[in-house]
Amino acid sequence: MKLNDSKLRELGIAVVQVEAQAIARLEEQINENFIAACKLLFNCKGRVVVTGMGKSGHIGGKIAATLASTGTPAFFVHPGEASHGDLGMITPADVVIALSNSGETTEVLTILPIIKRLGVPLIAITGNPDSTLGNLATVWLNVSVEQEACPLGLAPTSSTTAALVMGDALAVSLLEARGFTRDDFAMSHPGGSLGKRLLLRVSDIMHVGPELPLVPESALISHALLEMTEKKLGMTAVVEANNRVIGIFTDGDLRRMLGRNLDINMTPITEVMTLHCTVIAPDMLAAEALQIMEQKKINALIVVDQHQCAIGALNMHDLLIAGIV
Repeated sequence: MKLNDSKLRELGIAVVQVEAQAIARLEEQINENFIAACKLLFNCKGRVVVTGMGKSGHIGGKIAATLASTGTPAFFVHPGEASHGDLGMITPADVVIALSNSGETTEVLTILPIIKRLGVPLIAITGNPDSTLGNLATVWLNVSVEQEACPLGLAPTSSTTAALVMGDALAVSLLEARGFTRDDFAMSHPGGSLGKRLLLRVSDIMHVGPELPLVPESALISHALLEMTEKKLGMTAVVEANNRVIGIFTDGDLRRMLGRNLDINMTPITEVMTLHCTVIAPDMLAAEALQIMEQKKINALIVVDQHQCAIGALNMHDLLIAGIV
């Protein structure tokens, strides 16, 4: 069969529509069973153990990862491996979430007697209300769908999407119930760009000590230019005797003064600096510093303490190297 652009688009839209309808119907299943499942997970003293076979297993792995990253300790156990030793990972303090659209997956059913013997609460996510898994569960969550998006009705599509959304609903509901914060989320995501944006402070990347560009208010323009050239941040702070910031001199100020025919060896920096410049605190998030730069269309910031004394500086390049931009 030849590829046909309109036909491909038509097929793609049909899949989206079928799966969207499946998710919409899932709203009816956010009921007393869902509340009971949330309470079991919230009160779990151990960890949440998620299991499932095949495509349900892939969905289960994602659900476990989402729970773990949002304040509910969880991990995935392959049911095939569980019956060969990995059941030792499950303790009486845990809660098990088992996924199987049919509710009759052999590998899952094989480990249920041990789970029940341990007295571990079992949450079943299945599309079959009369299944063995559903009947043995402490709580059954219905993710049945009218049809799969696969035109053959064979490949798990709508059913796996519904199971994934149900898992997300559990995880996010628990997140809210636990009072899980942005800082909590960042602590479990320190490696990626998201973690950096939520964790990295200005104090972690600012230039300090000998790297901090600053000149006294008595300095001449030539002195300020030398300081800017040496420190390579595209600016210098202008300070009083106690290092209290009174202004900033930037590359932009330099360009603006070129048309004034000023003698850089005779003119004080106070005549060309920018007064009332924007300053930031060291405990501010680096991502917030980036937002300030973008809003004010500036490329560098002076960092000050509670007395408005210069203690550091950073520019857009620093944020780029840190992975914030």
